[in-house]
Amino acid sequence: MVKMSVSFLRSVVIIQMMLCTVPAPAAADDLPILLKPGRVFTAGDSAVREGWAVLVTEGRIAAVGPAGEIVAPPGTQVVELPGTTLLPGLVDLHVHLFLHPYNEASWDDQVLKEPVEYRTIAAVEYAAATLAAGFTTVRDLGTEGAGYADVSLKRALDEGRIAGPRLEIATLAIVAAGCYGPGPRGWRPDLDLRKGAQEVSGEAEIVRAVREQAARGADWIKVYADYRCGPGGKAVPAFSQRELDLLVATAHDLGRKVAAHAVTPEGMRRAVSAGVQTIEHGFEGNDEVFRLMAERGVVYLPTLAAQAAYAEYFDGYKPGDEPTAGMRDAKRAFRAALKAGVTIGAGGDAGVFAHGANALEIEWMVRYGMRPEHALLAATATGARTLGRENEIGRIRPGLIADLVAVEGDPVTDIAALHNVSLVMQGGRIVKTPHAAIPPKIILDSGTSN
Repeated sequence: MVKMSVSFLRSVVIIQMMLCTVPAPAAADDLPILLKPGRVFTAGDSAVREGWAVLVTEGRIAAVGPAGEIVAPPGTQVVELPGTTLLPGLVDLHVHLFLHPYNEASWDDQVLKEPVEYRTIAAVEYAAATLAAGFTTVRDLGTEGAGYADVSLKRALDEGRIAGPRLEIATLAIVAAGCYGPGPRGWRPDLDLRKGAQEVSGEAEIVRAVREQAARGADWIKVYADYRCGPGGKAVPAFSQRELDLLVATAHDLGRKVAAHAVTPEGMRRAVSAGVQTIEHGFEGNDEVFRLMAERGVVYLPTLAAQAAYAEYFDGYKPGDEPTAGMRDAKRAFRAALKAGVTIGAGGDAGVFAHGANALEIEWMVRYGMRPEHALLAATATGARTLGRENEIGRIRPGLIADLVAVEGDPVTDIAALHNVSLVMQGGRIVKTPHAAIPPKIILDSGTSN
């Protein structure tokens, strides 16, 4: 083991804890790190292994297994994490880093009154909070009126200028003309309001929007397959089957996957038939459409946490109250998807609720009937596979990128343990120890520790 002074190591960790928005190296010379938690959840299966350890070298996982069987190379720094569970870095497939909770400012006020520059600065803060919560990879599904600001945010993250998760983006998102806010219902008809997504009408505009967003840097194309543009604001399908087929085919030709906002059974059916990769929300989904999703391998993001947040903001719901009608719909749909064997990922719609509280979605999934170990798989291996990054992240396996998170306790027995993050590693570097009262124990070759 390498010999370093205890005071030097203490200083490194304290600086990491104070500078919560700046990634700091785990060791001065990027030395190998051996993490020794109480248990390891590899996400290769649903088991938790007691007494295992993980060796990290050059930013990747070099070995995982019983601690006594791992041979650490000379100069390895050992980080003791007693009582914790080590997990792959968590993956959230539905966030909005350019939004903040609607009890702070309404969606209309954010889109119409907050300058894009301000929203971008705030997004940097929200990205750091997300990483500190153990979510090392997220998919942002639209800037909601902040234009292409997510392209620059992703670039800054990729270049290491700011702290935050690995980011996949959808830029503007695509909506049918007249079907998305702000307005037009309830506003003067002569007002030209900034919209929360790119409006299209007809096949030529659909193709143009997909091509424009892909060219600007969209990793995903997001489409609102249905929305509240029916009589009285009722959710109805927004695109014909032919239009959705064309949108998805164009995106796929450009190497982009497609995420579909869809709440109604018909909107979901059309999107699935068109070949989208994920369905978001699906609160009114029925057995038939969930069976179709299972057959086609379409991933479901139920956004249960967002529905609970809506209930709190707009219906007076408080924890412990009887669930609202919207919450009951979300629960019924989630259980129907489980029963049908749909692949379910973790994506709570953070931004509707506070960034950094992303684990609420995983809690709601367990509360509504998913086994904790399966919910953890949804937030790790399934997320990585949905992004096409299963050979990079999402499991603790030799050769993969060392994105790792340690939480106090055992989330398989108490899923709320996900909120008690004691260590986050991204690409082999310990970037934050946000909730630890003292830094992780560092073992030196002399046998001393701090």
